[in-house]
Amino acid sequence: MSFLSFNLPIVALLPFFGAPLAAFAARYHRLASAWTAGLVTILSLLFLLPSARFPFNGDTLIQSWDWIPAAGLEFAFRLDGLALLFALLILVIGLLIVIYARYYLSDRDSMGRFFAYLLMFMGSMLGIVLSENLIQLLVFWELTSLTSFLLISYWQHRQDARQGARMALAITGAGGLALLAGILLIGHVVGSFNLTDVLAAGDEIRAHSLYLPILLLILLGVFTKSAQFPFHFWLPHAMAAPTPVSAYLHSATMVKAGIFLLARLFPALSGTTEWMWLVGGAGLLTLILGAYTALVKHDLKGLLAYSTLSHLGLITLLFGFSTPMATVAAIFHIINHATFKASLFMVAGIIDHETGTRDMRRLNGLLKYMPHTAVLAMIAAAAMAGVPLLNGFLSKEMFFEQAVLASDTSMITWAIPVLVTLAAAFSVAYSIRFIHDVFFNGEAKDLPKTPHEPPRFMKIPVDLLVVLCLVVGIAPMLVAGPILAVAVSGSLQTATPDFSIALWHGFNLPLLMSVIAMAAGVWLYWQRQIIYRLHEQLIERFDGKAVFDRLLSQINGFAAMITRRFDKGSLQHAALWIIGTAVLAGVIGFANQSAPLFGERALLPIDAISLMLVTGLIIASVLTAVLHRQRLVALITIGVVGLIVALGFVKFSAPDLALTQLSIEIVTIVLLLLALFFLPQLAPAESDKTRLWRDGGIALLAGGAVSVLAMAVLSRDFMPISGFFIENSVPGGGGTNVVNVILVDFRGFDTLGEIVVLALAGLGIFAMMRGLKLPAPKLDFSGRDWSNDPHPPIMQTLTRLLFPLMLMVAVFIFLRGHNLPGGGFIAGLIASVALIAQYLANGIDWTSDRLRFDMHKVIGFGLLIAVMTGVVAMMLGYPFLTSAFTYLYWPVVGKFEVASAIAFDIGVFLVVVGATVMILVQLGKLTHEAHHRQQQEQK
Repeated sequence: MSFLSFNLPIVALLPFFGAPLAAFAARYHRLASAWTAGLVTILSLLFLLPSARFPFNGDTLIQSWDWIPAAGLEFAFRLDGLALLFALLILVIGLLIVIYARYYLSDRDSMGRFFAYLLMFMGSMLGIVLSENLIQLLVFWELTSLTSFLLISYWQHRQDARQGARMALAITGAGGLALLAGILLIGHVVGSFNLTDVLAAGDEIRAHSLYLPILLLILLGVFTKSAQFPFHFWLPHAMAAPTPVSAYLHSATMVKAGIFLLARLFPALSGTTEWMWLVGGAGLLTLILGAYTALVKHDLKGLLAYSTLSHLGLITLLFGFSTPMATVAAIFHIINHATFKASLFMVAGIIDHETGTRDMRRLNGLLKYMPHTAVLAMIAAAAMAGVPLLNGFLSKEMFFEQAVLASDTSMITWAIPVLVTLAAAFSVAYSIRFIHDVFFNGEAKDLPKTPHEPPRFMKIPVDLLVVLCLVVGIAPMLVAGPILAVAVSGSLQTATPDFSIALWHGFNLPLLMSVIAMAAGVWLYWQRQIIYRLHEQLIERFDGKAVFDRLLSQINGFAAMITRRFDKGSLQHAALWIIGTAVLAGVIGFANQSAPLFGERALLPIDAISLMLVTGLIIASVLTAVLHRQRLVALITIGVVGLIVALGFVKFSAPDLALTQLSIEIVTIVLLLLALFFLPQLAPAESDKTRLWRDGGIALLAGGAVSVLAMAVLSRDFMPISGFFIENSVPGGGGTNVVNVILVDFRGFDTLGEIVVLALAGLGIFAMMRGLKLPAPKLDFSGRDWSNDPHPPIMQTLTRLLFPLMLMVAVFIFLRGHNLPGGGFIAGLIASVALIAQYLANGIDWTSDRLRFDMHKVIGFGLLIAVMTGVVAMMLGYPFLTSAFTYLYWPVVGKFEVASAIAFDIGVFLVVVGATVMILVQLGKLTHEAHHRQQQEQK
């Protein structure tokens, strides 16, 4: 197998695997996590570079593995010029951010947590740009929202960080839901979620009646992620994050994810009037709004945040023009913006780090204290303003040229060159302010720290980016031309149009627009105090965050009103609504059908055993209801119900279900016994007779409805799916136990999801009970003191003797599970019971000293083994979780089967044992600690 047939998933997934390593490395030295993050980033870059020749040769590298073929899902990655450009931006700037953050973070900051979050975010972005399958792209898209939430809220002690993170997650998460709907519609129209098919079906999509809904939904996802108007307000509030995060999010990631999707889906969705108005209109409004607001912000990062909005609007507007040359200009500006914006954010972080403030009204005259930083800032800000000899000037000229060409399309579009020139003037003004207010303009005022240059290596990332601004500005075709050409080709999915990027194209209208913007920008900065006053008096009160907060408050108020109306704090009241709604839905469903309620299928005769089981079940259920005040008695009768259900499974030839039911009953009884220790022995008596009759009537109504529904289904002929599994269990799964083959093979993906849920439930319960202190009851139901001997010797001796036998039974049940009743889930429950018996009989301390297992690690290893079983199948060219089996012949032993599904079953076994034991032991610790405190009080 060639390295170039599987390296792309390694590039995207390596940062995810590196994240826990970075967090773990911090235990040994706080800087070890930075070294780990840097090494992981370099490795991803090295895995990417060998594939770079494909886009430069005009080819697209696709690496795919079947995931769920029946649903059209593949684990697929794509590398063309566009993906290569964004992957390089993510990794190269990410590496510089790692170096910069190592010096930026203080001793009080958790480096392990920071770099773990950063690597997860980096992997999420790489997954977006390298995905071939749109559903897979959406998964990584949502991961960027989650990981950016963690990064923005990194300083958890700050309220603005928590609020900014929640706002970003709410806006981008809502956009992600819209994007999901748009992708599903694309799959419906094209018949595939693979980009290769989608990009080739542009004419089909644009001609379809669903084109406009698709476009609106996709653009909602794009605009929310890239902070386009009217969803722009979340981005400035994300500035509460540490500056390395801001630099990364604003230059090469997060907000560029939406821009990437515009470029990626350009061949499929662009070229229509709707595209031009929606994309171009949002881009133009964001361009102007961001440029103006950046000038009136007094916070350095606030100025840069709104300037990012403006430049994102510029790029979006270029894509809205919907021409090949506009795409060239847009992608070129993506490159340039990444370089000068990352460097400017790092400069802002340096200033904040060395002076203790970002307020430009206090930051003045820093040139004499930080000359090196000042020079870097001047060059980067000049590139942002579009000064000649720098890369920003070149892409701005191309932008002006496309704006002029767009003005010829209709009578209204003549305003475009005027408006973009105005936005460019504000860009010049806020760039001048960034330099003049901070490094000149008198002396600094009341700085928290004495200004000085940062450590040398903290400036190196800025040095490299600023040099790149100069080099691209002077020799653009030599430095940026090749990667720009292949990126444009990847976006357009056609040959790159002929283009020339040069410092001088003669005297023309774009050059005149640049001159006007420069002069107007200087004048706007000169008149800035007037603009500040007008802004404070007229415009400042119009805040998108205020609208968002008001909307959120109204939603919460509506939710509270619904809660007050339907939730009276009573379990009976909640059950009434649920049961009543279910019964009403069933009645409406049957009432709208003309078919008879029951079918004509002959019913089975009633035999004595079935009658005994049903009678016992009814009696146990009635006793549970009648004796419910005595909680221990009610628990016993509930256990009887469970045992009768298990016997029912045996009666109907379902031994696997019977074993599972018995195991779960034992674990549940132990769990409830531990919980009952902290509850009153008697439940309060029901004094309202009307309420009793009402509840009884509801119970009869619900029970009757379920009985009628069961009869309506079972009295009709139907085609069960069990025949397929019975026929294919041995040839397809290699096992005669159909239930186990379904769990680990046919429906292995469902089982994987279930053990993930079980693991999360176990960890959640552990977290909730950790540190919890509950008072122990002093007397039992009869008023007697609790026994001072919680571990009787007879029980201790018995459980220690039975422990190896119980584990052997668990191993036996596990090994026979593929062909006889058993399997990983049942074996896990039996092993859990064996371990819990030791804790109950011998105590927490005695057992923990002898069984030194961290159940968190047991759960983790179980999930890892289960997932890797599927990954190995994919690496061998089969769908995820495909199992293989063969038969071996050994002397004496004879013929026996070996199946890869046993590895997956081991994962299930470990997760079940880890989650079950962790929950029960944690609850047992509460009882143990309560007893201990009570004994201390008695002494």
